[in-house]
Amino acid sequence: MLLVTGGAGFIGSNIVAALNDAGRADVVVCDELGHEGKWRNLAKRQLADIVPPRKLPDWLNGRRLEAIVHMGAISETTATDGDLVIEVNFRLSLRLLDWCTATATPFIYASSAATYGDGAQGFADDQTLPALKALRPMNLYGWSKHLFDMALAERAGRGEKLPPQWAGLKFFNVFGPNEYHKGTMMSVLARRFDDVKAGRVVELFKSHHDGIADGEQRRDFIYVDDAVRVVMWLLSAPSVSGIFNVGTGKARSFRDLMLAAYAALGSFPNIRYVDMPPSIRDSYQYFTQGDVGRLQHAGYNGGFTALEEAVGQYVKGYLDRADRYR
Repeated sequence: MLLVTGGAGFIGSNIVAALNDAGRADVVVCDELGHEGKWRNLAKRQLADIVPPRKLPDWLNGRRLEAIVHMGAISETTATDGDLVIEVNFRLSLRLLDWCTATATPFIYASSAATYGDGAQGFADDQTLPALKALRPMNLYGWSKHLFDMALAERAGRGEKLPPQWAGLKFFNVFGPNEYHKGTMMSVLARRFDDVKAGRVVELFKSHHDGIADGEQRRDFIYVDDAVRVVMWLLSAPSVSGIFNVGTGKARSFRDLMLAAYAALGSFPNIRYVDMPPSIRDSYQYFTQGDVGRLQHAGYNGGFTALEEAVGQYVKGYLDRADRYR
């Protein structure tokens, strides 16, 4: 039996789908389904149980699991409730780490590229404590993830007991099916697709940095299928532990992303550039690009889907259909 926390969420539900597709019906999801239609992310899946987060400690008591895949978190980069974010993203992760250590259960968890802050220290996934301490996340979400990375790295550096496998995944800009409940945290592609389809103008942010053109802010966009393949590989490679970047290793612009959507539909681009809200200008990342060398050196050879191909798969397979769910 495997537990996927955040299993009704975006990446989590895609992991559940991959496990089902691999013949696993013994998957337990821990999540809050709420009222935003998150249940639809699991509507085509077979599950052994769904556990509310508040009941997870009792559910885990005395239980044996094959692995915990910990994707559950408050993932809004604009979150401001520090106490809640630390409780959910940091302290719960520590409790799960302790449980996995005590029960010798593999533990795979979601970190984030938000831990890199403005990228001034680069995007190399050096898991040593001095390298991690040099990073300066720019928002509460990134800081909460960074705290846990450092806590785990410190234990590893001291040679303390840890789960037989532990892996933190610094996800870059993941996009794909089942992200629709995320509101403003959806990818720009998902948020703007109906406008693209209808021929309405699509607004992208102007640049407020010299030398960077409007719409040329760049991100390491990675299709969710690629991110999930990394998780599935780790589950099949129990000797691999560490903190790894999960991106494509190639930054592309928001303009590239939207032009790929227009191309997938065979329609003419209609893009307008608007001022970035002052409230986010000081914390806005203009460039992210994950160095995936450590992941590949660890044995991962699954490759990554090119942006245009990934957008085409997403648009034709999901966004441009009546049923957009995996």
